[in-house]
Amino acid sequence: MLKGGMQQWPLTTGALIDHAARQHGATEVVSRAADGGVVRSHWAGIAANARAAAAGLAMLGAERGDRVATLAWNRAAHLELYYAISAGGMVLHTVNPRLHADQVRYVTAHGGARILCVDPDLLPIVTPILPLLPEVHTVVVLGDIPADQPGGVRYLSYADLLGLAPPLAEWPVLDENDAASLCYTSGTTGDPKGCLYSHRSILLHAFGICAADSMALSACDTVLLLPPMFHVNSWGVPFGAAMCGAKLVLPGNQLDGASLLALLRDERVTFSLGVPTVWFMLLDHIAANADPEARAALRLDRVFTGGASTPRALVQRFRDLLGVETMQAWGMTETSPVAAVCRPLGCQRDLPPEEALDLRAKAGRGVFGVELRVEDEDGRGLPVGDAATGALKVRGHWVIDRYFGAAADAVDADGWFDTGDVGRIDARGFLQITDRSKDVIKSGGEWISSIELENAAAAHPAVAEAAVVGVAHPSWQERPLLLVRLHPDVAFDAGDMRAHLLQHVARWWLPDDIVVVDDLPHTASGKVVKAALRERYRDHLSSSAPSSASGGVEVKLGTGR
Repeated sequence: MLKGGMQQWPLTTGALIDHAARQHGATEVVSRAADGGVVRSHWAGIAANARAAAAGLAMLGAERGDRVATLAWNRAAHLELYYAISAGGMVLHTVNPRLHADQVRYVTAHGGARILCVDPDLLPIVTPILPLLPEVHTVVVLGDIPADQPGGVRYLSYADLLGLAPPLAEWPVLDENDAASLCYTSGTTGDPKGCLYSHRSILLHAFGICAADSMALSACDTVLLLPPMFHVNSWGVPFGAAMCGAKLVLPGNQLDGASLLALLRDERVTFSLGVPTVWFMLLDHIAANADPEARAALRLDRVFTGGASTPRALVQRFRDLLGVETMQAWGMTETSPVAAVCRPLGCQRDLPPEEALDLRAKAGRGVFGVELRVEDEDGRGLPVGDAATGALKVRGHWVIDRYFGAAADAVDADGWFDTGDVGRIDARGFLQITDRSKDVIKSGGEWISSIELENAAAAHPAVAEAAVVGVAHPSWQERPLLLVRLHPDVAFDAGDMRAHLLQHVARWWLPDDIVVVDDLPHTASGKVVKAALRERYRDHLSSSAPSSASGGVEVKLGTGR
């Protein structure tokens, strides 16, 4: 077999940050500090500090393959550690501080980190569990060191870490298949699971999100990075932005509407991405506080949503309020995460408004490098364009093969990973997620999509957020229960909601009850915790007790069957 005659250089994060410093070193990286001020750096400065931090970590005893954990917000120091740790030959282990304390301890211990890098305001989470983490010998504080320091652990400021040793002159030579980053799932149904990304998978994913028919990140963009850097590497954008030379705007932990609007305006942001809950909060603030002239001054031209199904109402509000193009990206921790992007094809640019809204609420087409497949109950692939739904499976260059520390592969013999999602793929290749397999409601032998019901309810003008769960029913096995959080100071009428839902779903899909709640439980990544809702309301339809005892106000609708 004749081999190609081209050079082979390893795809590594060190090569990536060197490229960023060399090709667009003056491009800004802007951070919101803990005190609310704005700190300005650039890609050359990020790269220089990354080399210094890598040398400092080596002086602390970090070796090739060691996990170094971070518990930190979206700020420049965290970005520098992304590259210091991974390009330095160690493994970047991002820990989600929004998890329960027991899960923070579990994830840190399971990953095996001996050095923790922590934002000062997150020390109250870390300090109580340090006695349960005997392997940890050093805590690097990304700010001032606290006066009260538990014994047995060394505390070091990030500034001191940067001065521990001369910066690395060159990054170590690594194999592109070496581990670079360890990210854990949210753990909604058990202990979080670790996904170990390689240098190769990270860079191929970065190529994928920079592609023109994907997220189309470019040097012309200013990106407001809302996905937490402790969640799936902030959707891989810290690597994609370094590759293409985009300006990065890091909001810290201040995600309220006023703070985000200020960054959008002052930094002239063109591109942003985040979960629907954050977007609804921002849009509510803009609608209430920004006049048409202020809205027109924004340069934002496209927004990506992910982490949860995108309600059609969100797409419409962005279009009507700001004239902004909204697209959905689909993926999960096991896919690094972006596997599909909903960017309209050329022939779909001039769709009627209602059809365009329907299209943009889809999960999208598979990005090159990832294959999508929908299977029936017997494991047979369903043809593209089939109206039937089935189990969604994926495989590709940045899809998991085996969970960290697991004995068995996470894929079948042909490399397909079962996502746990249920969906269908239309004739043009657009994926429509109809539900999570565990959230599908089985009613009288038929399936009801909780996601489609939620999206229909969320389109009601009184509804700020909606969740649908299946609860036990004596005759139908399960029936849908709708829980809604309302916009402030709005009237809510059950009959109006019933009529609204009937415009979107079959009569027998109508929820048996509606419960108006003050809030809905969310995971650290912004998803509604349906397991908690199912447990709380499992006897709701069979109980004679008023539903207000369950924390809500009940509105009877009836089955509609």
